[in-house]
Amino acid sequence: MSDNNIYRPYSSDSLLGGCSCGRHDSQVQHDAEARQAHASDPDHLSRDFVEAAAVKALFPHDATRRRFLKAVGAGTAMAAIASVLPMESLQAMAEDRQGPLEKKDLRVGFIPINCATPLIMSGPLGFYAEQGLNVSLIKSSGWALVRDQMLNGELDASHFLAPMPLAISLGLGSSRQPMRVATIQNTNGQAITLAMKHKENRDPRNWKGFRFAIPFEYSMHNFLLRYYLAEHGLDPDNDVQLRVTPPAEMVANLRAGNIDGFLGPDPFNQRAVYDQIGFLHILTKDIWNGHPCCSFGMSEAFIQENPNTFAALYRAVLNAAAMARDPANLTAISEAISTPNYLNQPEIVIRQALTGRYADGLGGILDEPERSGFEPMPWYGMATWMLTQMKRWGYLQQEVDFKELAEEVFLMTDARRQMAELGMADAEQEPLDGYPSFDVMGRTFDPHRAEDYLESLPLYRG
Repeated sequence: MSDNNIYRPYSSDSLLGGCSCGRHDSQVQHDAEARQAHASDPDHLSRDFVEAAAVKALFPHDATRRRFLKAVGAGTAMAAIASVLPMESLQAMAEDRQGPLEKKDLRVGFIPINCATPLIMSGPLGFYAEQGLNVSLIKSSGWALVRDQMLNGELDASHFLAPMPLAISLGLGSSRQPMRVATIQNTNGQAITLAMKHKENRDPRNWKGFRFAIPFEYSMHNFLLRYYLAEHGLDPDNDVQLRVTPPAEMVANLRAGNIDGFLGPDPFNQRAVYDQIGFLHILTKDIWNGHPCCSFGMSEAFIQENPNTFAALYRAVLNAAAMARDPANLTAISEAISTPNYLNQPEIVIRQALTGRYADGLGGILDEPERSGFEPMPWYGMATWMLTQMKRWGYLQQEVDFKELAEEVFLMTDARRQMAELGMADAEQEPLDGYPSFDVMGRTFDPHRAEDYLESLPLYRG
């Protein structure tokens, strides 16, 4: 044990989550520089990480750790901790458990939207390098292309819309190939945006004939918009038009008058406000607070062929998700992902959507910290709700055991195990069976009674 650790776990000045060296504007920059400096030695990075995680587990409250270190000093602290934690054995066990990576050079797809933050930030923060991975992020323009690239083996893993791996595993809209969801990339983070000409027409019951853009049929955007319209008495298949449109083209179509609005991902809702051509009618968090949006996944074949690489990729993305959940990092994240190689958007647009302090397009400045989030747990209950909506609207014609498919595609058990190994409290989130109940526009969804829920919905096509 020594204090030559990039995380500085034995320094009373370090925050284990906040930069205090005085040389960086943010913890994001501090961590990135430290990891890049050590990227040539992944074993050293692994040992540092295990030691820092162990110290943090002993002192889950950082203020307590810092008071202890100030009181006894680093040397005494290291000796005391060494007496209760076999640090070298823990580090060796971690290295043995990980095993050699079957594949180090990976191609990972993403769509340039806020939802991809954990995948994007894993690069500049050094989380991929920390796990011995060399990841090339491949920017795609639309979800059909992402699907086809995954099916053709052009990508090793990808940013998905949360329902896409379920649909591909069922062979809906494409050839069938078993896909898996490792994490939920983000929660909330969407909105219904309307053209400015409709600012006096806020009652959805008056929207017959409206044309809406959605990014893909097998998307939470489609399912949430359909749900919202149906709850207000509109038939989304007959009373309005739903047009599949790549996210990057939604604002241009709104400006041109080709659509009346869209339910899309950020930053494009906020970009419509920035360009003064649209306003935010409602955030999707106000339809279902905590709903999944995008996911991170890969094929079952990739996991079987590359189990150690899969685990390393898992750890990198989970670490990035934990970083993205800290509000203190969101300004630096906004700056990092706004650049041309990633989202290519004004930084203020991304920042407003991520932090939840934003202009609504109607003259208001609102504060909604839950506008977007990065909770990675792939709950089985989320998958079950998606399957009910596929069945409700006629996408899913065959009989399917919702529970069996949810537990096959959403890798919640793997997520809990990886979170536990990283010392994340999220590993023990309730309910342990993975089937939480939640409310969608005042209707409680109990995933254990999914068929009853379906029967209670208006416009159920079954």
